[in-house]
Amino acid sequence: MLYQTAEASLDIGWDVIFPLILLGVLFLLAIPIWVALGITALTMLWLTGALPLSLLGESLFSGVNHYALIAIPLYLLTGDALVRTGLSKKLLDFAEATMGSLRSGMGTSTVLGCGFFSSISGSDAAGCAAVGRMTYARLVEKGYPTGYAAALVAAGACTGILIPPSIAYIIIGMILGISAASLFVAAILPGVLVLVSIMVTNIILNRIHGYENSSASFSLRNWFLALWEAKFALSIPFVILGGIYSGIFTPTEAAAVAVALTLLIGFFSGTLTFADVPEMLWSSAKVNGIIVPIIAVALPLAQALTLVQVPQGFADLIRSITDDPNITILLMLGVFILAGCVMEATPNIVILAPIMFPLAQEIGMNDIQFCIFLITSLGVGFITPPLGLNLFVISSVTGQPILSVAARALPYVLSMLLVVLLIAFVPAISTWWM
Repeated sequence: MLYQTAEASLDIGWDVIFPLILLGVLFLLAIPIWVALGITALTMLWLTGALPLSLLGESLFSGVNHYALIAIPLYLLTGDALVRTGLSKKLLDFAEATMGSLRSGMGTSTVLGCGFFSSISGSDAAGCAAVGRMTYARLVEKGYPTGYAAALVAAGACTGILIPPSIAYIIIGMILGISAASLFVAAILPGVLVLVSIMVTNIILNRIHGYENSSASFSLRNWFLALWEAKFALSIPFVILGGIYSGIFTPTEAAAVAVALTLLIGFFSGTLTFADVPEMLWSSAKVNGIIVPIIAVALPLAQALTLVQVPQGFADLIRSITDDPNITILLMLGVFILAGCVMEATPNIVILAPIMFPLAQEIGMNDIQFCIFLITSLGVGFITPPLGLNLFVISSVTGQPILSVAARALPYVLSMLLVVLLIAFVPAISTWWM
């Protein structure tokens, strides 16, 4: 567990409130997130004296010097290799062979393809960009409005942090000292429920508006051909998750195995050459260079908040409003959704998890259930303005205005929220395996 419990109680005054206001101002000024978090952490530590500034450098280093974080660049590299080797297209072809005969076949296939991609890459942004490039034009050709087609891909790609292996679960496991492998097992059913909810929503909207009316019939022969073509791509998640759940290797080791397996498939199939590797490494390093600095600077901020008793203060505030666990859960959900609307998942996890975790324990929420609840709630934020990451990714891929995509994504936000409420109030959904 990377955050500490304060030994002495400190009053929460302007020395804490001012840095938090400063953080909001920096976000409004569009300052890079890691810079805004770093300035806020530095200001709070200086004003409160909660941690000597001389230890800040050590804190930054120790925060990212963690074995579990090695998995992040490896899963990013796996996702990049999946696209470059053409394996992602084979996954989508298999998804279309499976669902293409439905009336809303292309839309449903796109969402299923997002789920397949998520089960390998662990990244929603990578899935959004990859699946969007391959399916957007085909969705429009099938009759979907341009804004709706973009919103469908953006919603489907939200499963990137919800379906294991997920970078988000690696981070929250590191922060709270919970096994990432346990979180991966627990996330299977909630992730599938979110995927199904997006599919069902598309089917309903398609019935109402008549976007697509597929006339294709299901062919068992074509399905087996697509399955054969996708056999290597489909083997990767089985190797990753099978190895983790059987105890053969850890989630971090599984990420290394995934990279090696994807590269070997690419080399032997001739779709990848050694000349492609440096560009892949550079592409993955650029994305990793966005995530890791955020974690590095957010951890001292989270530690400062804990040392000045912000989690306890927040818990006291909630208790002063209500002692009903159900209302407390709804208030927590509101905080998660609001945070997901204005900030990316990584800093939200690092900052909110230590603050909300004690409150969740007070109302009797299981540790695993809390993690699944938090991550799934934040997943909704990927398609909600103003900073929904998937909205920006799909907008850059398709050229559609962000607000147009966001408006079309509203039904998917509501359907995902229903699943979040189920996770919050039905513990068995995330603790079924325990």
